[in-house]
Amino acid sequence: MFYEEEALRGGWSVRQLDRQINSMFYERTALSKNKAAMLEKGSKARADDRIEPEQEIKDPYVLEFLNLKDEYSETDLEEALIRHLEHFLMELGGDFAFIGRQKRLRIGDEWYRVDLMFFHRRLKCLVVIDLKIGKFTHADAGQMHMYLNYAREHWTQPGENQPVGLILCAQKNEAVAKYALDNLPNKVLTAEYKTVLPNEKLIEKELEKTRKMLESKEKKK
Repeated sequence: MFYEEEALRGGWSVRQLDRQINSMFYERTALSKNKAAMLEKGSKARADDRIEPEQEIKDPYVLEFLNLKDEYSETDLEEALIRHLEHFLMELGGDFAFIGRQKRLRIGDEWYRVDLMFFHRRLKCLVVIDLKIGKFTHADAGQMHMYLNYAREHWTQPGENQPVGLILCAQKNEAVAKYALDNLPNKVLTAEYKTVLPNEKLIEKELEKTRKMLESKEKKK
């Protein structure tokens, strides 16, 4: 039922549906902290029908199709994502449209480059992605905040919402992410990526944990 509803909502092709099933999209959705909250709320629409970026950004992303070796650079990761762009778009979600890579911007007398840029149709905004092969740090948040300030002023078209930043990293500490990202003027999110599919036993354990959590909350109501 989950895959049927998502396929209808996202207009998936047979190939997309096959990809989502094989990469255990349902199980990964249950593992995600943001998605677990969404599942708890069910399919109830918001009063103002507003969609938040947190609802559209997954965590984690599984990029098993990249076939990366144990050691690779951020350039290797970016090039692999571009080579497998169709699969990456399927993993991101049906509303993401690719805009470009290594987009240059000049601030003062210094040049910078944005790794990847997408447009999200439902959010109606640019999504700037910064790739990190290591841990997420507070410095990453500051850099993304600068990118978004520039993107809002120079790249955003009339009628679009403010751009959103996504820091895609190999590992993050939830506490560091919370204090680095909360209450920023720009919306900056961080998500982990995995290059292998989740362990089945871990999935089963986390699903049971999530189910008990939701049941406990339901009993308290």
